[in-house]
Amino acid sequence: MSVYSDSQSDRCFTVLQQSCSSDKEENREIIFDHYPELKSVYDLAIELTNIYNKHYDKDVARGKLALWYNKIEKLGYGCFRTVTNTMQNYYETILNYFVNRETNAFAESFNAKIKAFRTQFRGVGDIPFFIFRLCKLTV
Repeated sequence: MSVYSDSQSDRCFTVLQQSCSSDKEENREIIFDHYPELKSVYDLAIELTNIYNKHYDKDVARGKLALWYNKIEKLGYGCFRTVTNTMQNYYETILNYFVNRETNAFAESFNAKIKAFRTQFRGVGDIPFFIFRLCKLTV
């Protein structure tokens, strides 16, 4: 039986190892036997996820992320290029997540609602009415 004939095999990499069923784990191991480079990349992705899931303080997280970043550079694969570029550009901002473990997801969601609302009415003609509707939208 081919690994790819299972309808859930495409998701065997998106499930964390702790919550993985034996079938998915078996499929993952078959793929890793054929593609050992994929295993190293997968392990690094899981390692980054674990850094964010554990409650480290900012200084410990700085060290863990630096070690992870060094492993990525040593490996030399381009698949993490976006992540590494983002880390280079926003390192201190990313580390601020570990202070209170807060993100700007609420603000981003609110901005998306405003944009969708504006698009729905093709612009804003009456600003006081727009503000009134925004207040009703967020309640």
